[in-house]
Parts: sequence; C-alpha cells; structure tokens
Amino acid sequence: MSLFSRRSAATGDAAVPPERAGGRAGAPSVTGTGAFRHSAVWAALRVRADLISTMPVDVYRYVGGVQVEVAKPPVLLDPGGAEVPMHEWLYSSQVDLDRAGNSFGIITAVDGMGLPARVELQDLASCTVVVRSGKLAGYRISGKWYEPGEVWHERQYTLAGLHVGLSPVAYAAWSIQQSLSAQQFALEWFAGGAIPAGDLKNTAKTVNPREAEVIKQRFKASVGNGDLFVHGMDWEYKPIQATASDANFIAAQNLSNGDVGRFFGVPGDIIDAAVSSGSITYASISQRNLQLLIINIGPAVTRRELALSRWLPRPRFVKLNRNVVLAMDPETRAKVLGQQVRDRLVAPSEARALDNRQPFTAEQLAEFDRLFGVPRAQPTTAPSGVTP
Repeated sequence: MSLFSRRSAATGDAAVPPERAGGRAGAPSVTGTGAFRHSAVWAALRVRADLISTMPVDVYRYVGGVQVEVAKPPVLLDPGGAEVPMHEWLYSSQVDLDRAGNSFGIITAVDGMGLPARVELQDLASCTVVVRSGKLAGYRISGKWYEPGEVWHERQYTLAGLHVGLSPVAYAAWSIQQSLSAQQFALEWFAGGAIPAGDLKNTAKTVNPREAEVIKQRFKASVGNGDLFVHGMDWEYKPIQATASDANFIAAQNLSNGDVGRFFGVPGDIIDAAVSSGSITYASISQRNLQLLIINIGPAVTRRELALSRWLPRPRFVKLNRNVVLAMDPETRAKVLGQQVRDRLVAPSEARALDNRQPFTAEQLAEFDRLFGVPRAQPTTAPSGVTP
C-alpha cells in the first residue's frame, strides 16, 4: 500500500490526487507542496503550526495524586539533534500532519530504556507504508527498508483499519484546484494569452483578412515598443475589459478560501477569508483565542501530547502549555489574576511569577501598609456580667 508516490523527475513531487483523465490541458495539478501556492492553504497551515510549535513542552508525573513537573529528557529539547530544536521539529511535523495526515521520522538513537532519543523527520514524498494482509509490515524511505520499530509514524485524521492518516489536501484538491485554475486564468488573461488583448475596429468599412493582417502587424510593431500608432479617423481601438470574469474569479477565490479553512480546521476570519455572514465580533481577544483553542487546535494538541508521551517512561507524560494561545489583554489579565488572589486560588507571589516578577519584599509590604493602612482587629464587646 503506497502512501506517497515517488517524486517525478519533472516536477519534484507527485500529484495528490492525480489529475482527472481528459481534464483541461494545462490545468494546474494540486500536490502536497504545490497547494502551498494557494495563500489560504499556506495561512491555515502556518497558523496551526505556529501556535502548536511555540507551546512550551512540559513533562509531569503524578506523585500522591498531585501533578508534579519533572526535568525534560534531551529528546524533548532537541529531538532532531543539535541542529533541529523542539520548536522547529514540532513545526515541521505539524505541517506534515495537517497537509498529509502523516509525519515520518527515522529513529536514529535510543536511550537506555529503548525509547527514542533522536527522531530525524523525513520528506513525505520519499516515504511508503507497506501493509500485507491488513497488517503493517514496514516502511520504505528513500528506497531503503525499515522495520516498524525503526520509524516514528505519527498519524492524524485516521479511520478504523487504515494504517495511514487521511490527507486534507487530497480531499480538498478539487476545491483548491478551482482556485489555482482561476489564478492561472487570471495570469493568462492579463498576459493576453487567454483571450484577445484588445479590439481594433474599422468603423467605416469591412476589412478583408489580408488587410486585417497588415494592419495588425503595423499596430503590434508600434505599440509593442511603446510607440504611437497613427491611423485615420475610421479606426477605433478598445482594450477588452474583464469585468464579468474578474467578478467570477474573485467569487471563486472567496469560495475556495472558505473551503480551505474548513478542510484545515481554521476559521475563515483567522486567515482573512471572506465570511458570508458578515463580520464576527468577540467581547475580548481571550474569547476569540479560546474558541480557536477549543474548537480548532485543541484536539490536535491533545493528540500530540499523547504521541510525545510515548517517548517517556511511565508514569511521566507530556503537556503542551496552552496558555500561549490564551493570551489576554492587560486589563483582562489583571482582573483574572486579581480575582484568583482574592479567591485564594493562587498566592500573590504565584501571580507575580506569571509576570516574571519576584515575590514582594519586606520593604514593598511596608510601603503597602503606609499607603493603604492595615485593617486592625476590632475589640470584642463582652456580654454584660462577663469579664473579657
């Protein structure tokens, strides 16, 4: 079972899916990398990979039912070696997962417990998954055979019984191709290749083909060099306008951008795609980011945590710090932290640490006392006849 075809000598990668037989000559095929030419595809992949790859990677274990942070092993600092740090590794693999549903890496080193210590990511176009009798047999990467235990294979968008993840690019290909075709038509239009560039008309008489060819050559020779074209009052030149086709082209772009956003799990307004229902407003940045985290990238983050936890000995596990996405404006952040301190959910020193501030010093606390005073306990009035 081949997941990705070998690279084509002409184009550098194979079409996903292949072009339809009998399709329009010259139509651009949609490939895993060719789809990057579509701005909405690039934007959607970039947003997801940017957010997930910049989440701090933390390691925890439960001690007495309490979650305690522990030191990270080297594989979670530089998984691809010294030249490929964690944020770059996460970005590259997330792009592969989002565009093709799969990410492959060769395990080139293991630790004393036999767990991966170095995973070198591979080009998707060079990877093939081999399944025999419904079971995973191994992998062929750049023509070399690897056993299942020698390859790190992370999947996304899976189906029962399928050993590979689904590719959004393949399923979105026809929608993407619509836009790429529209882009190609626009380039041909403005280059004068799709239809005549203009209309040169004699308003006084009918011109035979021989005369028309002579006039056309004279006209092209003049205007092609930016020179003036001199003619009598009976000739009229009118550039052909693309008003109707421009409108159709823009409509196709907007429709395709929305489709791309849905396929890749990114809201249209995040990638500046037109929203048919009008503008979307949120009470705060936090609410917008929370919706993005919960609905769109949260499940992908959880899957990545579970996958990376397989690099650790149990009961250790990986958590990606989602607070990076839940950025708050200064006013909201101050209100939230202040309420948490008042409700005794966090100590003032913990709240200050979140802003990279040291705990209050004795001098600072004394200054607060001078500015705001210290509530003193009121004397208790004893009941009549009782000595306080």
